[in-house]
Amino acid sequence: MTLQFVVVVEYVVKGKKKSYEMLDSIRQQKIDAQLQPFKLVKYFSFSSLAVILVFTLFLSWAISNHARKIMLEQSEEYSVAFAENLNQQVFRRFVVITALRYGAIQLSNPEQFETLDKIIREIIQGMNVESVTIFDSKVNVISYSTIMEQVGKEDIGGEEYRKALSGITNSNILTSGSVANLVPGTEPLKCRLKTYIPFRQVGPSGESGEIIMGVIEIVKDLSSDYKAIIRLQGSIILVSSAVMMVLFLVLRTIVMGASKKVEQRVDERLQLEEKLNQSERLAHLGSMVATVSHEIKSPLGIVRSTAEILEKRIRKVAPGNEHLARIIIEETSRLNTITMEFLDFARPQQAKLEKRDVNEVVKKALIFIAPKAAEQHVEIRNELAETPVPAKVDIELLYRALLNILVNALQAMKKEGVLRVSTRALSKTGGAEIEIEDNGIGMSEKKMEFIFNPFFTDKSKGTGLGLSITKNIIDSHNGELRVSSRKDEGTTFSVLLP
Repeated sequence: MTLQFVVVVEYVVKGKKKSYEMLDSIRQQKIDAQLQPFKLVKYFSFSSLAVILVFTLFLSWAISNHARKIMLEQSEEYSVAFAENLNQQVFRRFVVITALRYGAIQLSNPEQFETLDKIIREIIQGMNVESVTIFDSKVNVISYSTIMEQVGKEDIGGEEYRKALSGITNSNILTSGSVANLVPGTEPLKCRLKTYIPFRQVGPSGESGEIIMGVIEIVKDLSSDYKAIIRLQGSIILVSSAVMMVLFLVLRTIVMGASKKVEQRVDERLQLEEKLNQSERLAHLGSMVATVSHEIKSPLGIVRSTAEILEKRIRKVAPGNEHLARIIIEETSRLNTITMEFLDFARPQQAKLEKRDVNEVVKKALIFIAPKAAEQHVEIRNELAETPVPAKVDIELLYRALLNILVNALQAMKKEGVLRVSTRALSKTGGAEIEIEDNGIGMSEKKMEFIFNPFFTDKSKGTGLGLSITKNIIDSHNGELRVSSRKDEGTTFSVLLP
């Protein structure tokens, strides 16, 4: 029965260790499962916001592009009207008068050219016209232009010239630059509107005749209007982006805040469920352990007593073989310790509190571990308070709790090290603090989450109940047990007693 019990204990310890290692991942999976609907809502919220942003940018581009199109159409209509007016005035003020005076139109004549140039410049003055060019109707040559360098050049007129020569008024818009050109240091925005109309004869009543004498090209500079449109487009995009960015930040703040609250509530609910399940499991386990431990305790005592009698007899009958009986005694002592730990865990004793000096308990525990510390070459630094440190404690239970912590500290240092133990009175609460610090192997944050759980241990020997029992004892004192540790640097246990 004893061997079966040992196997069961080892199985439970190993199983518990693995289960605690998996607890974090399982718990996280549960949290993720609970948060899945909220994550979908968050995903759709941000997706919708992104779609709205794209749609808003597209809409702003469409609006500004439409405004640009209307502006250019109005400019084109105005340019055509201006070109027809120019046609009327040039015909009446120059063609008719020059034909009567000279008998023919010859722009190669400087006097005729200067007269035409003067008339045209008077007409276009203040009209934001960049240039006026008149092409000959017979050959593709420039007969007149406000840009003197262009006069006499051939084959300059393209498809627009040929359309106007056939009687079709047409325009061509040349633009350069976009919203990016609003940035200082970039190329300036440019927009030019070229309008081509047939240069027709004008009747007495002002109607246009059928005879086409040439083609008039009017180039207007629309850069300022184009820049205003591009600025409008940039402003719409900028404002839309800023509004959407503010909405995004507000939504993100709301969603992140809600996510934290939902996650916190889910975590709290899972913790309550885990505590409830753990309490139920521990209750069943405690009942089983108490029953088994109680049944084992009596046979163990008989085995130990028998082994002690055998040791004495073997020493007389067969000297040198008494170590065999000694092994039985040591192993039964170990099993008895394990059994007592199980009983302490399953049936914790009620603390009988009385006001005592904490230093007395600490000194007693240090005296007990002194031989083991000397064997490991561990230096014990006694930094107990010089004056008594009173607190309401159960001497025996507190002694066992401190002993568990001290033994763990020695096991963490293995060979050599420094074990510092200090006490001090808490002036604010009127209680006491015991601090036990070692410079052993330390613990990771993940491991610290489970060290007070029953049966959790990473040692080859032991039940993993020591620190769990210690915490139960401190809790029975209405105290608090704190732990801080860093891997490969050491661990500090603080016991706060009221």
